[in-house]
Amino acid sequence: MNANDTILLVGHGSRERAGNLEIERFAALWREQRPHWNIEVCFIEFAEVLLEEGLNRAASHGGRVIVTPLILNAAGHVKMEIPEAIEQARDRHPATEFVYARHLGAVEEILAILKRNLRKAMAGLDMPDPRNTGIVLLGRGSSDRAANGEVAKMARWLFEAGEHPLVDIAFTGITHPRLESVVQRQIRLDMGQIVVLPYYLFTGTLIERIKRQVGRLRIQHPQVHFALGDYFGFEQEIYFLLERHVQQAEGSDESRVMMEGDGCRYRERAADPGASPHHPAGAAA
Repeated sequence: MNANDTILLVGHGSRERAGNLEIERFAALWREQRPHWNIEVCFIEFAEVLLEEGLNRAASHGGRVIVTPLILNAAGHVKMEIPEAIEQARDRHPATEFVYARHLGAVEEILAILKRNLRKAMAGLDMPDPRNTGIVLLGRGSSDRAANGEVAKMARWLFEAGEHPLVDIAFTGITHPRLESVVQRQIRLDMGQIVVLPYYLFTGTLIERIKRQVGRLRIQHPQVHFALGDYFGFEQEIYFLLERHVQQAEGSDESRVMMEGDGCRYRERAADPGASPHHPAGAAA
């Protein structure tokens, strides 16, 4: 990486200021690990420095900008909003090369974090027996089925890695099932203990909501022991994935490598106001 190159770390942003501060702290720790890298932060929403300003600041250093999503799943932000912001930044800064790195994804490193968080949660139960303990992997939820599918993939991997009879998925919003209905199902299937594992990177409004939900579930189902796992936070695997994706993007020939969302028919339709929502542009209705 050249001295003028900038890694622009893109966080989602949260109405809960503590969530944005955690991302800033995450970036500060990354700078300590890589003191020769220029690492800056911006957010998609709910923050002072949003994508446009972040891209402008990164371009002002005069080198290449490696846009790096600190985001778990490839939904609308990764497939549409960030690529569109990059395209607009290229128009504003034609002399600057912008490279788009991959999102974190549903990969072995994320599974390792989930397994570690599960072990910690199980250790807090009076009877840490996996054979009567169900797991609920609780994601944010998206209108993008592929993003929801990444949560389902991690749930399956977690199931195959252990002895728990049930590893289900639930979502906090947008799509279903929701946490309460999944918990009721697991209780009907004789789970005496239930571990809720958040599929989230940092704290925020939704993490606080999850804490309240689990508190209500403990009151509603006093016969069941509940444990709430940690969100991912500052685990070393996250840094490892980011660095791997930066290095992959840095070595990519952008004329050959597609950005997230390039070639996506939904993004192409969204960019074409004359296209039908049900038929690709140019297809017969």
